Amino acid sequence: MSDLDARIEALPDKTLLLLDDDQALRTRMGRALAARGFDVTTVGSVAEATEALKNPAPAFAVLDMRLEDGNGLKVVEMVRERREDARIVMLTGYGAIATAVAAVKAGAVDYLSKPADADDVVKALLSSGDVAPEPPDNPMSADRVRWEHIQRVYELCENNVSETARRLGMHRRTLQRILAKRAPR
Repeated sequence: MSDLDARIEALPDKTLLLLDDDQALRTRMGRALAARGFDVTTVGSVAEATEALKNPAPAFAVLDMRLEDGNGLKVVEMVRERREDARIVMLTGYGAIATAVAAVKAGAVDYLSKPADADDVVKALLSSGDVAPEPPDNPMSADRVRWEHIQRVYELCENNVSETARRLGMHRRTLQRILAKRAPR
C-alpha cells in the first residue's frame, strides 16, 4: 500500500464532489478517484453542483474553473459556506495567474492545469496547509501549454481562424498551420 493509499484509507470522511463539463474527463477522473478510495459524486454543471450540495457537503471537491453555465468559483463559495474545512482543488484548461489567485482567495487549496493526473489531484487534496504540494511528476511541456491556450482561444472565438489570429497577435496562416498539427506532448 502506497503512502497516498494509506492516507486516504485513514480519512474519516472520503466524500468528494467532482465538477467538470467535459464528460470524458469527468468519467475518467471519477473512476480514478473512486479506485483510490474516495466516495465520488460527479456533476457536469453549476446547477447540478448546486443540487448535489443540498445533501451534506463533501469533505473534498475537484472543480473545473470555466463551465457552460457559470464559473467554478461560485461552487467553491457554496462548498465553503456549507463546509468550512472542505479541501478544494480547481482544475482549468486555461492557466492564468489571475484565476489561480481568485481560486485560492475563494478557498481552493490548489490550482492544477488540465489534463491533470489523478495522483496529482490526490496529492493536492491531501497536502497539509503548511506544506506546498509536490510539483507534478509529468507537467505539461511549454509547447503543450501554448497549444492548449491557442485551442481555447480558437474555441472561444467560435472556431473563427481570423478572429483567433487577431486576438493572439499572430498571422492567420501561422495559426492555420498550428491548428492542423497534432497536440504536442
